[in-house]
Formats: sequence, C-alpha cells, structure tokens
Amino acid sequence: MTRDYKREYATYHSKPKQKKRRAARNKSRREAIKKGTAKKGDGKDVDHKDRNPKNNSSKNKRVVKKSKNRSFSRKTTDRKKYGKRYT
Repeated sequence: MTRDYKREYATYHSKPKQKKRRAARNKSRREAIKKGTAKKGDGKDVDHKDRNPKNNSSKNKRVVKKSKNRSFSRKTTDRKKYGKRYT
C-alpha cells in the first residue's frame, strides 16, 4: 500500500494548528543556524526537550542527530512506561 500524500495533507498538514507548529519548528531551525549551532545540510534536528515546538526558549532547544531525535517511541503507553525519552 502506498502513502497517500494528498489525503494526508488535506486531513492533517493543512490544518491551522499544524501550520503554526511547523512554522515554529522552522523558526527554531533558522535561529539555530543564525546562532551557529546548526548548519544547512548538517543532518541534525533542533530538538524541543518538552516536545512543544512553540516553546522556543533557549533552555528548551538543542541540536541533535536526526537519528537520535527521531528514534523515540511516540506511543502513549511507552511514554507512560519509560517517561522522558532521554536527558
């Protein structure tokens, strides 16, 4: 089964809430590049420690490898069992 990107955008990514969250993530990436902690094409993500992309305080952000940032489980049951993904 192939992924239906058009349907996915229509039902999720085009919603105002998701657009604002995406804009906040992009803003934090631009700030990290301006600050010098990230570079264009470096293969890293700007991680929000509390998982809230709208919280762009410097204490809440860090630059980590994409593999580390995207490896944690997003299941509610796992979050309850393991708590924070990493410190």
